[in-house]
Amino acid sequence: MAIFALVDCNNFYASCERLFQPHLRGRPVVILSNNDGCVIARSDEAKSLGILMGTPAFKIRQLIKAHDIAVCSSNYALYGDISERVMRVLGESAPNQEIYSIDECFLDLDRLSVPNLTQWCRNLRHQTMQWTGIPVSIGIGPTKTLAKLANRLAKKSVRESGVLNFMDDPIRIDTALRETSIGDVWGIGRRWTQKLEERGIHTAHDFANAPDAWVRQCMGVVGLRTVHELRGIACHALADQPAPKQTTCYTRTFGTAIYDKMQIQDAVTCFTEQAAAKLRKTGQVAGAVQLFIQTDPFARNVPKKSVSGLTTLDRPTSNTRAIATAVTQIFDRIWQDGYGWRKAGVHLFDLSAPDQIAPSLLDVIETPNDSLMKAVDHINTRYGRGAARMGFASKNAAWQMQQAHVSPRFTTKWAEIPAVRMM
Repeated sequence: MAIFALVDCNNFYASCERLFQPHLRGRPVVILSNNDGCVIARSDEAKSLGILMGTPAFKIRQLIKAHDIAVCSSNYALYGDISERVMRVLGESAPNQEIYSIDECFLDLDRLSVPNLTQWCRNLRHQTMQWTGIPVSIGIGPTKTLAKLANRLAKKSVRESGVLNFMDDPIRIDTALRETSIGDVWGIGRRWTQKLEERGIHTAHDFANAPDAWVRQCMGVVGLRTVHELRGIACHALADQPAPKQTTCYTRTFGTAIYDKMQIQDAVTCFTEQAAAKLRKTGQVAGAVQLFIQTDPFARNVPKKSVSGLTTLDRPTSNTRAIATAVTQIFDRIWQDGYGWRKAGVHLFDLSAPDQIAPSLLDVIETPNDSLMKAVDHINTRYGRGAARMGFASKNAAWQMQQAHVSPRFTTKWAEIPAVRMM
């Protein structure tokens, strides 16, 4: 029988903020989205105050003041680095690992020879906390879907001490299924929740006992796999190697509407650099590029516009210069004066490995490791994103994100490493 564990970092963004700021522990904390727009993460204390995900920051100003809520701008440099540390600790402890998101991973414990699996997971939880400072919860089950459910219950139960093992008590699975709403089942989105509830399926237990033929007809093979997983039949194996991406992109919303052409052009050049860097990191090349710019669709009494353009590259590449040249040509073609542009993005399509491209007699397909791009990536890795770039924007450029409450990059920038003063 397969044995999966789902390890999830507790309130990950808030935990990262508290890691180097002990004064935030025990205090309500909310993390805001790009440009400090909406709440994207909350500590348990903030959740208990009724703050919901996606709430606009301006709507909770009085609540923030009344309850002394700590407000933090999103700091993805810090979160990404801490995530890598946590995943490294977990990956070195188990035979196989699948990193599912920035704060979650599946572990394959089937071949783990230990006398007490629950205790082993408790030790792993303690070790992760000790080595990284990030609290985690662990759910164990015979399928990935049940491991996900066990993890959700482990977070809610004080008695479980952060670890819930369905393998120890199979009867507990039936109880858990009856107590879990259909909308809380992994893979069941809002649209399917509504449709299933209309058909009288309100809990995970109801869904697990639905007729296979009906599920297959209404939801296809994906829905049927979820049903089988809830029954304890493993349908999803561990994906220790992520599937190659088909597209990659870099998009941002500006802190304010921008009318200046040079400002927007510098922004899209920066976005191109980031998209190309992501491409090289995965060892791929792109065959086509798309650029879009748009105004604020929710702004009142201002003209609205959304324009885009796509072009096929002369040859598949991950070279920033080649992609930026194509983006500049698109930009000149689609630009229109008189609009306050609020968002822009660069999408790269037709991704493939360099060795999958048939070379022609007229050119040579470059690799992601061409010397100049490799040097640029090395500089930006060592000195921080944007240390080497093609644009000319300063930190105070109008298109840069608004981050009024951003914390230091404690682990990735020398100038922002915490200092200890000796008395």
